[in-house]
Amino acid sequence: MLITDTHTHLYSEAFDEDRDAMVKRALDRGVQRFFVPAIDSTYTRAMLDLQQDFPDHVFLMMGLHPTHVKENYEAELAHVTDMLERHQFYAIGEIGIDLYWDKTFFEQQREAFVAQIRLAKKHKLPIVIHCREAFDEIAEVLEQEKDDSLHGIFHCFTGTLEQAQRAISYNMMLGIGGVVTFKNGKIDQFLNQVDLKHIVLETDAPYLAPVPFRGKRNESAYVINVLDKLSDVYGLPQDEIARITTENSKKVFGI
Repeated sequence: MLITDTHTHLYSEAFDEDRDAMVKRALDRGVQRFFVPAIDSTYTRAMLDLQQDFPDHVFLMMGLHPTHVKENYEAELAHVTDMLERHQFYAIGEIGIDLYWDKTFFEQQREAFVAQIRLAKKHKLPIVIHCREAFDEIAEVLEQEKDDSLHGIFHCFTGTLEQAQRAISYNMMLGIGGVVTFKNGKIDQFLNQVDLKHIVLETDAPYLAPVPFRGKRNESAYVINVLDKLSDVYGLPQDEIARITTENSKKVFGI
């Protein structure tokens, strides 16, 4: 099976002690493609080093994470713009709105989200959306910015069937990760009503580890546990889930 993890923070400090071994565990289990989202400029060097270490497997995104939109967000957006001119990236992400931790910079988050969507259109790249406690606010922006070029992934989708359908209407795939394995995750109850052509796999490592690793450090090898759960949800063999979701990732990222 060729498996794609469409969202993994392999450069995270959580992997500093065993990064090479962690990546090898994933490769050994068939996870051959890792799409790596940005957070802010402080991680750019680590991301570029990671790609240099695993050039055949690591594909980088560039963007400003909504929880890192602060007073200096304009300088951070300038960094994103500059990096897009200097290096190859495969998406703008992760970007969006997060009102769970702090609403102080909501307007700035919204402004940064819009600006980065427009950067994605300029560079003909997909977007990867981070949404927490902000679905309506994000949908409002997507409604404003939608056109034939807007496409991407609604990362870590944990909403309702209605929200899933709305996200798909904006030409977004749904990024499904560890939450689908949680007893209280709820999305497993309706996900089989969403055509598999709209689904991609992810881990969000080192966060949101699936059962039976819930509460521990997540890693890309654990995307297999997400794959297993989707095999149950859709009633399809694991290799078929892997094939379709990897094809979907190719449609999004163009590689």
